[in-house]
Amino acid sequence: MQWTQGYAPLGGNLLLSAACALVPIIFFFWALAVKRMKGYIAGLLTLAVSLLIAVFVYGMPAEKAVLSASQGAVYGLLPIGWIIITSVFLYKITVKTGQFEIIRSSVLAITDDRRLQALLIAFSFGAFLEGAAGFGAPVAISAALLVGLGFQPLYAAGICLIANTAPVAFGAIGIPITAVEGPTGIPAMEISQMVGRQLPFLSVFIPLYLIILMSGFKKAFEVWPAILVSGVSFAAVQYASSNFLGPELPDVLSALVSMAALTVFLKFWKPKTAFRFAAERESAAAADVTPAVYGGAAVFKAWSPFLLLTAMISVWGIPGVKAALTGHYEGTSIWLSWLNAAGKALTFTPPVPFVNQQILQADGTPIEAVYKLEFFGSAGTAILIAAVISKFALGMPWKSWGGAFIETIKELALPIVTIVSVVGFAYVTNASGMSATLGLALAMTGAMFTFFSPVLGWLGVFITGSDTSANLLFGGLQKVTALSVGMDPVLSVAANSSGGVTGKMISPQSIAVACAAVGLAGKEAELFRFTIKHSLFLLLLVCLITFLQHHLFSWMIP
Repeated sequence: MQWTQGYAPLGGNLLLSAACALVPIIFFFWALAVKRMKGYIAGLLTLAVSLLIAVFVYGMPAEKAVLSASQGAVYGLLPIGWIIITSVFLYKITVKTGQFEIIRSSVLAITDDRRLQALLIAFSFGAFLEGAAGFGAPVAISAALLVGLGFQPLYAAGICLIANTAPVAFGAIGIPITAVEGPTGIPAMEISQMVGRQLPFLSVFIPLYLIILMSGFKKAFEVWPAILVSGVSFAAVQYASSNFLGPELPDVLSALVSMAALTVFLKFWKPKTAFRFAAERESAAAADVTPAVYGGAAVFKAWSPFLLLTAMISVWGIPGVKAALTGHYEGTSIWLSWLNAAGKALTFTPPVPFVNQQILQADGTPIEAVYKLEFFGSAGTAILIAAVISKFALGMPWKSWGGAFIETIKELALPIVTIVSVVGFAYVTNASGMSATLGLALAMTGAMFTFFSPVLGWLGVFITGSDTSANLLFGGLQKVTALSVGMDPVLSVAANSSGGVTGKMISPQSIAVACAAVGLAGKEAELFRFTIKHSLFLLLLVCLITFLQHHLFSWMIP
């Protein structure tokens, strides 16, 4: 039996309905920021609250609400949970085989300054992983590396979440931008150009912001040349590639140039004093912290798991390969045709019972709902293959390899429950119409929509955990509202994506992933409290940029 969404279920009052739709989000904020609940408890209770509102306020049939949650839960397991498991597993392989000590030494050979290590790994290397894979891998891998180098786990997770702001809009080979072309009808190239005229301002600012956060203004000024090299090189390439090449490569190219530029720069310039955290300074007084020196072959071997990771997820991101891995390749390549056959055999998209084509939007459009099980096409499988090859490269026995994998699954059991529950909450929010209610209410801001437009993207990413999903969710609404208030729709749709990047660091999915990666399961509340103020501050900057581009700098709009 079909059911039609209603966006103002409380007597036709949109604002009152929006206030009700906000309840699960406010509850989640309260559970983490005020009550400091463990992540999986907060996630499960938020899911329960959203189900109750969907059924008793929005009138959604109970079976449709529950099965929509199950659709989200499956997506939380694959690809998101699978990527986290394999990412942490790969890191664990380097630790178990003793190779991470060599990795640590090689990074210290470039710089032993914690500020500069954060720029290299959290900002640049994390951006590369975001551009190639996305879906949590950047934060998981980068945070684990920083912890291995000696960063406190909570600090490492928070820094990586904030650093991941700059590349999110062009993540996973530009999917957030290319995906929104469909529902808006605006060419992806134009959206790419507009986003590329907004985010570079953040990309220059984020490295400085990170270092001030870590060490304060005075200590940040000590390394201003390195901050400038890191941020400006990233932003310049991000602008050029997004405006002249398209949305697919800005992250990958910007990250590679930024890493190379900073590494070369540090060959000729060093800060006068190396920054250490307080606890490290105390321990350093009683211990020799001079790192061992290893040869090039040993360093290459130690880094080989992450080099393999980079190679595999890069291959997985190539459009033709990606299509073949999920059984959707239609070209003539023999190799990709064979891969396509394997991908088709390992891809399952069964419809969600009572939900698929059974929920209608207000305009009567049916919503497709399938369980998306792409075992071969997931980036997590690419990382697992890298882990298998690493087993041979590092000479790790199968017994130890298997034991490390089982250990990883046990450690991540509760974080995966958190991820499953919050993604389930996101799907219930979307299927019931609550997300649309919030979007429509925000669109009522009228002339001030030119300022509040990015808030829609921020809200969408908080709910869904994905800039792609936020663009698909609110892209059409952004265009319609922009036209009604005299705003260029290219600017509003781009603002949705740019605003969304600032919501990534507080998304329940991102928080759960980051805590899982650094062994802080159950500490999600602390990490949320750490990132929320930074998320709101950076959102304000994007709102100001959008407002100014509409009123004063309209020549920047393509």
